[in-house]
Amino acid sequence: MQAYTQKIREAARRLLSEKKVDVVIGFRKGTIPFMNEPFLARNAEQAAQLYWDGNCGINLANYVTKRTDRVAVVAKGCDTRNLVTHILENQIPRENLYILGVPCKGMLDKRRIAAELNGREANDVEESDGKVLVKGRGVELTLDRGEYLQDNCSICIHRNPVLYDELVGELVEEQTNVDRYADVRRVEAMDPGERWQYFEDLISTCVRCYACRNACPACYCPTCFVDESRPQWVGKTIDPTDTRTFHFLRAYHLAGRCTDCGSCERACPMGIKVRQFTKKLEKDVKELFGYEAGLSLDQRPALDAFQPDDPQAFIK
Repeated sequence: MQAYTQKIREAARRLLSEKKVDVVIGFRKGTIPFMNEPFLARNAEQAAQLYWDGNCGINLANYVTKRTDRVAVVAKGCDTRNLVTHILENQIPRENLYILGVPCKGMLDKRRIAAELNGREANDVEESDGKVLVKGRGVELTLDRGEYLQDNCSICIHRNPVLYDELVGELVEEQTNVDRYADVRRVEAMDPGERWQYFEDLISTCVRCYACRNACPACYCPTCFVDESRPQWVGKTIDPTDTRTFHFLRAYHLAGRCTDCGSCERACPMGIKVRQFTKKLEKDVKELFGYEAGLSLDQRPALDAFQPDDPQAFIK
């Protein structure tokens, strides 16, 4: 995907030179491997810093909320789905947004690659022909790219942008032979006691840093419920009850809105599989309402609309 870099730079340079946008939100190469950083190019010269490879996992939809200027954003499939949600939820007008769509082949899982390095330090990473070449002092690894994708990317069925003004590459083949909910069904099959213990163990290492919330493009409330003091909905400690309440309530706030972009897990310093919460609700919304988040500007989110044939068993 590094081939996209030049096309992104050319498009950004043109848009900024012609004054069609005020800023282009993309990535620039990080100072250390596997850590590219969001970058706002405000003039044609800065466009030369834009970059793209498999380490651009942060969801850039996070940076457009409530902006009033004209914004171009470099967006892969999941990012565009969040942009659709932002437009539907009145977080940015469509006319203020120029989307540079990036057909995506998946983002690299830096933790799994770090495990392969086994404590050795990498100073350069390149991608070519389905391989990842990692170089460093005393180390040179060639890895099969497909084996080192983030978990969400390995089961992604919307790799291509769903909304765009311009593509920076050829559309990629979508994955159709993946089971998105095998892990969810395994948890559903547990008895209540096992399921409770599963989630207790899952979040036992949580330090309440809120990195998952801060990285999530759908968590844009001016004051999060965990920060509210009047009334105080949840304690601010790492007491298991407080921690459990945070994760469950946050997941429910994302019901019918999460695009499974993986930003939460990528940001978590403790490596918690946060998506176990949101994927269950994604599955339920899809099965109950036939809705997937952010696929169309013509369809309101499932929990934002009512249909006469909606399931109503909960009323009983």
